Amino acid sequence: MKQISFIPDQNEEMSEGSLSVEFLLLADQSNSPAEEKTRADSSDTDLEIEDPERSFATMKGAELYLEACKLVGVVPVSYFLRNMEEPYMNLNHHGLGPQGAKAIAIALVSNTTITHLELEDNWILAEGVTCLVQMLRENCYIQELNVSNNHIGTEGAEAISRMFLDNISSLRAVQLSGNNFREETAQYFAEALVGNYRVKELDLSHNEFSEKGGEHLGQMLANNEALEFLNLSWNHLRMKGAVALGAGLRVNGTLKILDLSWNGFGNEGALALGEALKLNNILVKLDISSNHINNEGAGKLAKGLEVNGNLKILKLSHNPLTVEGAVALVTSIRKNPKSKMEEINISNVLVNGSFLKLLDVVCQVHPELDVIYGGVRGFISKKPEQRPDPMKLIQNYLDERKLRLWDFFRNMDKNGSMKIPVAEFRKAMMQQSRIPLDRAQIGELVHKLDRHQTGMVDYRSLVDTQKQMVRDQRWQLRREESRQKKEKHKSEQVLQTFKTAVEMVTSRSSLVMCSGQKPRALPKSDLAHFPTTSVSSWCQPAITGESTSSQNSAEPAFSEQKGSSSHQLSQSEPHSASRGMSTSDLEVKFYSQPNLSISEAQTHSQYSTATSDLETYSKTQSSDNATSYRVMSRETRRSAHESHYLARNCHAASSPQKHGHNAKSSK
Repeated sequence: MKQISFIPDQNEEMSEGSLSVEFLLLADQSNSPAEEKTRADSSDTDLEIEDPERSFATMKGAELYLEACKLVGVVPVSYFLRNMEEPYMNLNHHGLGPQGAKAIAIALVSNTTITHLELEDNWILAEGVTCLVQMLRENCYIQELNVSNNHIGTEGAEAISRMFLDNISSLRAVQLSGNNFREETAQYFAEALVGNYRVKELDLSHNEFSEKGGEHLGQMLANNEALEFLNLSWNHLRMKGAVALGAGLRVNGTLKILDLSWNGFGNEGALALGEALKLNNILVKLDISSNHINNEGAGKLAKGLEVNGNLKILKLSHNPLTVEGAVALVTSIRKNPKSKMEEINISNVLVNGSFLKLLDVVCQVHPELDVIYGGVRGFISKKPEQRPDPMKLIQNYLDERKLRLWDFFRNMDKNGSMKIPVAEFRKAMMQQSRIPLDRAQIGELVHKLDRHQTGMVDYRSLVDTQKQMVRDQRWQLRREESRQKKEKHKSEQVLQTFKTAVEMVTSRSSLVMCSGQKPRALPKSDLAHFPTTSVSSWCQPAITGESTSSQNSAEPAFSEQKGSSSHQLSQSEPHSASRGMSTSDLEVKFYSQPNLSISEAQTHSQYSTATSDLETYSKTQSSDNATSYRVMSRETRRSAHESHYLARNCHAASSPQKHGHNAKSSK
């Protein structure tokens, strides 16, 4: 039979091993200190185990977790069971709830492998956090804990603050973002962190500390000697909170990274931080994005940058700055020879050419500096300058001197760690003169080598970038070859089509027929005088004479046989004389169509003859008949056309000699 120990009051001394797994199981059932004492002294408890061999003291790992889930009434998490022996445990967004967190805490009391525990967005509430705090008093292996977005509230903040105050756990990084902490909870954290020497990183973003909470945390910064990273973004600190934090930052000697973005403290807060930067030489990174800081606030902040000799990263994006504020910030770096500034982020500011010239001058003195701006005014209207790939320039340099990529990297890697900070890499590339790279090209190269923004450039990323450059060159070469092949093939097709058309035209000889003469063949040299025309025009005769109105007075009739070619000219129409031109005065020139069949030519000839006769017939009618013809309906005119066409064909078929005699007599 195993007795249940209890957690003493805050003022009592905590002995090692005082927490037991049984207490975690019964913590929610204890209602008062009297009942808890009764359970501790009683030999008959609710957690009596019939089989001593199956006691919690002998269970470990997955077996302990499964038994804890059975007792608290939750479904075991399979991911937790599979990865209990891994140092990184990610249980974010698993919907554990308070009871699930309690089962996890029971299983982790004796765990010695997990060092990083992620429990974000699990709705564990204050009850689940209390169980985790009890577990952390026993577990000395977990160093990083994330319990963000779990609705911990004031009660959970008090439990965590008590753990900080006691300096019992081994936690060095805690994330408590988005847990509805208000002004009163800020006081708990401020009092606990004043004497804490274990926690190095603390994330309290996305809470509601407001100005009063900022004042408490500002006092904490003035006395804390352990924190190196503090995130207070999205906390409505406003002006008073920023002023208090600036006052605490003046005397703080440990904080290296401070995030105060999205707090809306305005120019007054920028002034307080600028004054703090004059005295603080420990802070390395300051993020004050989106705080309603305009050019005036940027000028006040620049006063501190003119003196500060340790700040490396300054983020000022999403503030109502213009190019004047950007010039003030860059000018402050120019005036400070001790400045170690590596990055100024003003990503929403449009700059101009004067700013770029100033930046080039400053980068000559501070080659490690990188200013991130939004764009250049008038850049859209101008054609962007085409710069060669920086990696290609490096490769050309290595090929000329027959060097390896490792030789190039080793000259910059002084300690042989295969990694170089981005600032040192940028500085080394700016100071060398053997490879023609400007500031923009170096920035492009750094972006390729540090895609995940880790702040480091390693040899592996350089090799991968080189391989990608080679692949891109091969792809562009294949694309250019494919384009040239397509153009060549297209040109060959056009040339072949032209040759085929010329061969088809020149395969048949053109004929010239005059009245009273036999058809004669034109020499090939005369073929050039005939222009290339459409198919429909090739079966039309070209008639030369005194009048152009008689072009349809004669029609060719073609006949062709295999192996020989003969042509006959039909007799002139009887209406030719009425048009003022005789048949003997006509000279008909025509040439053969390569692919025009004889039946098609004859049909077209008959249609042209009928159309010509119809036009002549219409012109020879009296004015009354012509007028009546014009007022005819469409159906009546169609019937007249058909009747005339049939009659003309029948007449031509029945008396061809008579038709020719009439033509001669008309002459």
